[in-house]
Amino acid sequence: MTVVGQVGTLLAELGVGRAFGVVGSGNFHVTNALRAAGVDYVAARHETGAATMADAYARTSGEVAVVTVHQGCGLTNALTGIGEAAKSRTPLLVLAADTPGAQVRSNFRVDQDALARSVGAVAERVHSPASAAADVVRAYGTCRDQRRTVVLNLPLDVQAAPAVAGVAPRRVTWAAPRPDAGAVGQLARLLDDAERPVFVAGRGARGARTELEALADRCGALLATSAVAHGLFTGSPWSLGISGGFSTPLAAELITDADLVVAWGASLTTWTTRHGDLVAHAVLVQVDDTPEALGANRPVSLGVLGDVASTARDVLEVAGKATGYRTEVVGERIRTDARHPAPTEVPGERIDPRVLSAALDELLPAERTVVTDSGNFMGYPAGYLRVPDEAGFCFTQGFQSIGLGLATGIGAALARPDRVPVAACGDGGFLMGISELETAVRLGLGLVIVVYDDAGYGAEFHHFAGDDHATVRFPDTDLAAIARGCGCDAAVVRSTADLAIVGEWLAGPRSAPLLLDAKVISDGPSWWLAEAFKGH
Repeated sequence: MTVVGQVGTLLAELGVGRAFGVVGSGNFHVTNALRAAGVDYVAARHETGAATMADAYARTSGEVAVVTVHQGCGLTNALTGIGEAAKSRTPLLVLAADTPGAQVRSNFRVDQDALARSVGAVAERVHSPASAAADVVRAYGTCRDQRRTVVLNLPLDVQAAPAVAGVAPRRVTWAAPRPDAGAVGQLARLLDDAERPVFVAGRGARGARTELEALADRCGALLATSAVAHGLFTGSPWSLGISGGFSTPLAAELITDADLVVAWGASLTTWTTRHGDLVAHAVLVQVDDTPEALGANRPVSLGVLGDVASTARDVLEVAGKATGYRTEVVGERIRTDARHPAPTEVPGERIDPRVLSAALDELLPAERTVVTDSGNFMGYPAGYLRVPDEAGFCFTQGFQSIGLGLATGIGAALARPDRVPVAACGDGGFLMGISELETAVRLGLGLVIVVYDDAGYGAEFHHFAGDDHATVRFPDTDLAAIARGCGCDAAVVRSTADLAIVGEWLAGPRSAPLLLDAKVISDGPSWWLAEAFKGH
């Protein structure tokens, strides 16, 4: 067996079940080694698409995903997707071929370690046949236990060398720290004294719903999430939905009036806090398992280093019972006014994106996975399309790149084939990533692609109001016709009547994607974008 065969076999034994990539000569053998070891492989059309699919698959499934790329240009093509994953703490393992050390004049030669570090990923390497097993186990463990994106470089000469026989080292597992007893006591006292506590749960709280709800029930806290944890508290009568730019008016009001806000595994970005305005009048506490995250974006009164679930359990043991924010008046307001309002439909050549989104929410099955690209439109699917739980929303906005939505939808669809996947894109982002439309068709995915089509880069022409928009507006394009040419079902949508195709498609075999080219009005920025631009 060669080293590259050993790498593929060992990763399968460690638990990798699916890999994505674009095959070139440098990663041909490692891709086939993974396949030979039983790892499913998805061939993408572009490396950024492959990395983004793997990112979405890992986020939605909770498993480590693998992407394989060619050396040099294969890695640089994938960097936007890798950067998104790294900034979002996705457990993603990038198997990147690399040039042999002696080939200093190779066309493919770049400093791949530096490239990985430049976007926030961890740079690792298979150094030699003798160290290969240890190198792979170490890289995988960093992904799995520390939720990091790792670029594992595989030099071609090391790949081709005979493997060194021996037992692979055991993976040393890393566990999040148990919170300090003193910090637990401080947080319990703050909760005891609070009259209007709010919990804001982030990515680090996914999987800790039971513990957080138990503590919130004890102290009377209302529940909210950052955008990336949307769905965590679905079904709770005390859930406010998303905190930040996508907040409903009621959620923004109640969070602003809180006297204590506890961020659980949430980094308190400018988006989650609306530039700090939502938490300006509250005592602010942050719980996180990573020391450098505490206070990184907002000054906090108390930082608690610890795993979210174990911290909530420990605080529950010492916190007192209180009504807190959970009065009858607040409960009734949440029951009756917790969703974004949708206006009455006005017939015309273009559809209001709020009307479109509200109609889709009613048409699509409740068991769905919603993903969204970046752009002026993205508040509409995030605000109007309900999701069943935290695995039902995949939000790739760590790098704020447009063009990732379609590939994200493919990765999420593969991770949860039991749900209807919905990929929301703007026309600009969709056209950037359109190469992966063929991938979705080839895989036979029952994916709903909703293009909020305003014929331009909406964030720019709304932000730079009154300027020359020739660089950011484009002729209207029949995206439905393009999609049909690739093998999709498709329709142009100008009114809710045009959404009849959704019911027809849902009743059918769903063996090909459905694309809705929704011609949306663009007479002003979305509410979330107007809020975001206050910080510019």
